[in-house]
Amino acid sequence: MQYFKYVGRTEKGYLKRGTIQSKSRNQAIIDLKAQGIQPRELTETKPSIFTTDISFGNNAVKHRDFIIFCRQFATLIRAGITIVDATNILAHQTDSKGLKKALLLVESELRDGRSFSEAVKSHPKIFPTIFVHMIEAGEMTGNLDETLDRLATYFEKQYNIRKKVQSTMAYPIVLTFVIIAVVIFLMLAIIPNFLSMFEQMGSELPFVTQLVVNMSNFVQQSWWVLLSILLVVIGIFIYLYRQNKAFNYSVHVMLLRMPIFGQLLQKSAIARMSRTLASLFSSSVPILQALGIVAKVVNNPVIGKVVLEARENLESGQSLSEPLKKSWVFPPLVSHMTAIGEETGSLDYMLEKIADFYEEDVDRTVDTLRTLIEPLMIILLAGVVGFIVLSIMVPMLSIFTDFN
Repeated sequence: MQYFKYVGRTEKGYLKRGTIQSKSRNQAIIDLKAQGIQPRELTETKPSIFTTDISFGNNAVKHRDFIIFCRQFATLIRAGITIVDATNILAHQTDSKGLKKALLLVESELRDGRSFSEAVKSHPKIFPTIFVHMIEAGEMTGNLDETLDRLATYFEKQYNIRKKVQSTMAYPIVLTFVIIAVVIFLMLAIIPNFLSMFEQMGSELPFVTQLVVNMSNFVQQSWWVLLSILLVVIGIFIYLYRQNKAFNYSVHVMLLRMPIFGQLLQKSAIARMSRTLASLFSSSVPILQALGIVAKVVNNPVIGKVVLEARENLESGQSLSEPLKKSWVFPPLVSHMTAIGEETGSLDYMLEKIADFYEEDVDRTVDTLRTLIEPLMIILLAGVVGFIVLSIMVPMLSIFTDFN
């Protein structure tokens, strides 16, 4: 990679100077134009910590922007516009800076004679694996517009189901942190104000009150120990989750077996797997290749392992449904419908029906959980706060009783 100092004007006419890293001088010009900068001077330079641009985050594209891109691309291709022109049009139309930059680079590669699937493959942060393979299959079959429409539908459904699951899981997590914060506040700010009063009483405190007082003293004196332990545990967990495959697998098993929420995660993962495999299979991606892609994009090692076992079964001439039938993570409905699809030659149709069923099931489960979780968490919050308040009121009531 080479470094270039540039002087150019932005779309608003402002003069801008900086440093850019690129493969060549021509590529640097393309990259600058993709950022909305018209270069006037461009000279090669050596990298330096003082001249290298610093950026935070990445150029990830929002789901909404990517879905719109797929829909619009399909419309333009169906209207007879060439892929090169369609890429150029969408690059200047999209609101996503990351997608705009990638599409301008893709356009440049298309003009150099590369296929669209080859061009997007070199931008994995923008274009997912399933997008690349389905586009490749669409180019081979000549159904690129249908493939793009199918991709838009696929990403739309995946986005909706992910948001529903995240919103359902987020509520109890946030409220749990609120409960912990309220308890810490009471222990640090409220309980100590009553300690002198309790000491003046002289009499033995009730068990509940003594328990809360001891907890308050422990939190005040050893809060830094608790915080240190918490940070160490979180750090170890994150490290093992990222670096240790066995630990990562065990965490996902625990999540799937978790009461109430485990079934929701299981259903959403099955819906994702089925929808992905159906989309790939419907786009004429070879079944073995499709299973390999699904194992990677399903984002669940438990289901991914079973999918890879199913792939091995197919390679050895056996059925796809057998590993699904033996696995605890897949309900009988999935293996039975998959087996019927294999026998009748309508596997893509059956997979779509499985995905439809579990997506609707996730919707119903989310609606049910939302109606149940809110009152339960409010009751839990009231119970915790009420317990602490009651522990303070019991000795005070005894004081007033003795006084009277």
